[in-house]
Amino acid sequence: MEVNPSFPAKTVPEFIAYAKAHPGEISFASAGNGSVAHVTGELFKMMTGVNMLHVPYRGAPPALTDLIGGQVHVMFDNMPSSIEHIRAGRLRPLAVTATTRLEALPAVPPLGDFVPGFETSAWAGIGAPKNTPAEIIDTLNREINAVLADPTIRTRIAELGGEMLALSPSEYTRRIAEETDKWAKVIKFSGAKAE
Repeated sequence: MEVNPSFPAKTVPEFIAYAKAHPGEISFASAGNGSVAHVTGELFKMMTGVNMLHVPYRGAPPALTDLIGGQVHVMFDNMPSSIEHIRAGRLRPLAVTATTRLEALPAVPPLGDFVPGFETSAWAGIGAPKNTPAEIIDTLNREINAVLADPTIRTRIAELGGEMLALSPSEYTRRIAEETDKWAKVIKFSGAKAE
């Protein structure tokens, strides 16, 4: 969760209070309808009761440009596209949306410290066709997790503000089901429709 440095709120509680005092006047940028930044902003609205206007862009770069320029007020962006703007002081982070502090921004608290239960992160995984033999799935999982354990890879991902999750196939399947259920509720709350 990041704002332009000129935005009056310096903390998440201040942001919530400001947004509630100015209902409908706060805009949040995203990389587009249905993006992680969009649904994270909708989750924030749902869990805090603030009224913010969603402004979708065609990708993170133009959204960040307008956030830095002050045309929009807040963004729940993915760390790799924002981290250098934060380090350069062009953006002020209020919180990370992970459940714990990130190695790349150790002074920035998790949003869940202020909005209990709040957690979201962009994540990626590798899938295989439905009827892929179990031994192939197990081999792929073992080899991919070995790469994720490589210190060079882990360091680079951490520098970008990311974290590694080396999951088993069953853990990954469970995560997909949990995330599908969570985000279906947020999308219903937002009123978003497939186009």
